[in-house]
Amino acid sequence: MISRVPFVDPSRVYRLLKDKLDAAYFDVMSRGDLIDRGHLKSFETKLANFVGTKYAVGLNSGYDALHMSLRALGIGPGDEVIVPAHTFVATCSAVVNVGATPVLVDVSKDFNIDVNKVEEAVTKRTKAIIPVHLSGWMADMPEIVRIADKYNLKVVEDACQSLGSSINGVGAGAWGNTGCFSFYPFKILGGYGDGGAITTNDENVAIFARRMRFNGEDREDGEYYGHGFTCLLDNLQAAFLIVKLDYLPESIKRRKYIASLYNESLSDLPDLLLPQYDRKGFDHVYQNYTIRSRQGSGFSDYLRKNGIEVLTQFRKPYYKHKALNLIDKGFPETEALSREVCSLPMSVEITDEEVEFVIKIAHSFYDL
Repeated sequence: MISRVPFVDPSRVYRLLKDKLDAAYFDVMSRGDLIDRGHLKSFETKLANFVGTKYAVGLNSGYDALHMSLRALGIGPGDEVIVPAHTFVATCSAVVNVGATPVLVDVSKDFNIDVNKVEEAVTKRTKAIIPVHLSGWMADMPEIVRIADKYNLKVVEDACQSLGSSINGVGAGAWGNTGCFSFYPFKILGGYGDGGAITTNDENVAIFARRMRFNGEDREDGEYYGHGFTCLLDNLQAAFLIVKLDYLPESIKRRKYIASLYNESLSDLPDLLLPQYDRKGFDHVYQNYTIRSRQGSGFSDYLRKNGIEVLTQFRKPYYKHKALNLIDKGFPETEALSREVCSLPMSVEITDEEVEFVIKIAHSFYDL
């Protein structure tokens, strides 16, 4: 009898892919290939092919991908970068940590940046925009690219939650100057530790990132090209990610099926706003199944008390944390959804029976 449903369970995925993951582990360890070896290069090639770009560069985290992208594109002190008001703080922190100024813009009801409010945020100092593709659903990249071209802005896609999503057949991470991905264990392509990557069609960006991820050194000629960082993707993680990337299309199909179960069974609850976005050419891969409840924490707390592990990102918007020293211009949509947001368990390893249990508990809250 089911009494608890985890948000994700990496141990189950391990058991599903145990033979191949074990083989990858023993291949790396028996060779002693730990840093910047063949598995990393192979994963980078496979990732670039999957996303639809010429290059991919493995890094230590999604944050490092954002940070390195901005540096590679020449963003620094005196520059402004447009970012959404609703996102994980790392999106904004990457801007601050290259010396630039983040300019926050409110989001739409799909949780992504409101493209109708972007142009009013552009100034003479604006040099880039970071659209964030939250929960597996992409921001309006055709319109963002149009605006970027009009004002000569660089585009850094924060696609950390949307690997495999696309608009009109063009993948997340293939629209901007760079795409940024995270392989944190809870992500749609999760490793067994942290990890990230940049995708790009710009050879100079790829070369810069490869050098700067290893303290500024070019591993081919031994020359240092600047004061760099230590943030490359571990070879062992790359080997695991190669295995899991092969299963990603199948995983996305499973996620879409689970989303269809939620959609069908929860649509009769008028106090829930479901992620049933219907826009031609846009593909939702359901990194998260994120809903809004008018009861806010009352709903999410009830689910937790009854064994359902949910996420409530981000109850307190990041710009309201005083230590971050950000300008709060008032972002009504961000603040409304922050009060109401709740992500239900969504992963390839969750069973149909567990999905039905989540649905049952959600209904029982409204039957009280």
